[in-house]
Amino acid sequence: MEIKIAEASQLGIVKDIAHRTIKAVYPRYYPAGAVDFFLAYHSDEHIMCDINDGNVYILYDGGEAAGTVTVNGCEINRLFVLPECQGKGFGGRLIAFAEELVSQKYGHAELSASFPAKAIYLKKGYEATEFHSVLTENGDYLCYDYMKKEFLK
Repeated sequence: MEIKIAEASQLGIVKDIAHRTIKAVYPRYYPAGAVDFFLAYHSDEHIMCDINDGNVYILYDGGEAAGTVTVNGCEINRLFVLPECQGKGFGGRLIAFAEELVSQKYGHAELSASFPAKAIYLKKGYEATEFHSVLTENGDYLCYDYMKKEFLK
C-alpha cells in the first residue's frame, strides 16, 4: 500500500473513487436529493482545483487506486475508499496520513463528517463541534457534523 500525490491526469481516478463510493454507500443514509448534492459537490471543477493546489492524494493497493483524501490546511476532505476495498484498513491509513500532514503545521485537524463516516472519526478521537443541515434542490436535507481533533504535543 502506498499513497501518492494526485496529478492533473488523475482527475478521473479521484472522481471515480468519490462517485462510486457515494453511489454505493450514501443512499443507505441519505435521501436522493442529498446523494445528488454530494455527487455535484465532488465535481471535476472542485477536484481539479484541489489537485492543482497539490492537496489530493491517492492510496494504491497493489498498483490499483483504492482510496483518496484531500488535505487543505488543517482540513481533511474528500476521504473515500472504494466500496470493494473497505474493511481493509485503507480508510484508517488515509486518516493517519492526512493527520500527519496536518500536524506538521497545525495543532488540530478539522473535517465535515457524513453519517456513514461519523462513527469512524469518533473512534479516531474526533469530536463533533457543530451540526449542519443543507436543504437540497428537491427539498431533501443533507445533514452532517463538523468535527475536530486536537493533536497531543
